[in-house]
Amino acid sequence: MAKKMMVLPLFFAFSVLAASFSDALVQDFCVADLKSADTPAGYPCKKVSLVTEKDFAYSGLGVAGNTSNIIKAAVTPAFTAQFPGVNGLGISLARLDLAVGGVIPMHTHPAASEVLLVVEGTICAGFVSSANTVYFKTLYKGDIMVFPQGLLHFQINSGKTTALGFVSFSSPNPGLQILDYALFGNELPTDIVAKTTFLDPVTIKKLKGVLGGSG
Repeated sequence: MAKKMMVLPLFFAFSVLAASFSDALVQDFCVADLKSADTPAGYPCKKVSLVTEKDFAYSGLGVAGNTSNIIKAAVTPAFTAQFPGVNGLGISLARLDLAVGGVIPMHTHPAASEVLLVVEGTICAGFVSSANTVYFKTLYKGDIMVFPQGLLHFQINSGKTTALGFVSFSSPNPGLQILDYALFGNELPTDIVAKTTFLDPVTIKKLKGVLGGSG
């Protein structure tokens, strides 16, 4: 009886471990073959014989992005397209550069949660839950904040100097939809935008003109 009692905890422990690794890769890695088409499951794997150490290293995040734009900010990604080694691993990174007054507008990442690490400056960041509760905080050097998958969130340089942050994602291709461009940067007719946002047509057409939309 005592032996049976000892076996049961071990059985459950191994069951938990098996479940934890059920979604793990069945091979060491799957470096993206960028010459092939992307699919909902990611890029096909490059032949192992063609894989080199360069596929597992990326230097692009060491260079500041160009913040001379309407949002005074730049995002430099290290997703599968730039960093083939993350394909299939469920991770990726990006660099955020925000000039004084810079902002990353309200946006979502449909396929990933995000963690922000502030490296320089001051960043006000937050997100809106599905219950429309707002969670935001001013972050300083060394602070981190998490943004749950699919929720609208933002980052603003709230300081008097340039700000730098690095973000990590729980997907090699987190996806991106910016709310402002979704509403005013396409061909959605102005009357439909007015009905769904309660904004007046004059304001909508003005925003379409700024963001490149029509209709």
